[in-house]
Amino acid sequence: MFVRKKNNRSGTVSVVVVRKQSGVYKEIRTMGVSSDLSEVAALVQQGNEWIRRQNSLPDLFDNYERVKAEREGIEFFFNHIENVLLNGARLILNRVYCLIGFDSINDTVLKDLVVARICQPSSKAATVDYLKGYFDEDVDLNKIYRYLNFLQSKH
Repeated sequence: MFVRKKNNRSGTVSVVVVRKQSGVYKEIRTMGVSSDLSEVAALVQQGNEWIRRQNSLPDLFDNYERVKAEREGIEFFFNHIENVLLNGARLILNRVYCLIGFDSINDTVLKDLVVARICQPSSKAATVDYLKGYFDEDVDLNKIYRYLNFLQSKH
């Protein structure tokens, strides 16, 4: 960027900050217009100060590679948001299930029931539909009824 003085037809001088980009000069900011030489000099000084302040501001694209990687990560996330929404709760709950120690029971039906009922509390029949529709788990409704009867008898 640099300061340019431009003579106008009216005899005044315009002081503008200019940037050359791709071979083309582009006016960035007009500092002012005057016909008095001392005012023009003051406007040129203001323009140079303005350029210094702009150059002292941090450039947001200094870390271009980092910004590019973050942008790609965000785009990937949003392009796959449906998958995250469908499986995200299950992924978290599977981890909690293990941290609690329920994985030591080594019973997939119990795990499926616990996770499904927390994710979408509904009837046993709707739980079977939920497991099939979202996680492609084939659990027989009668197996769930027998399993719950078994759990009740252990209590």
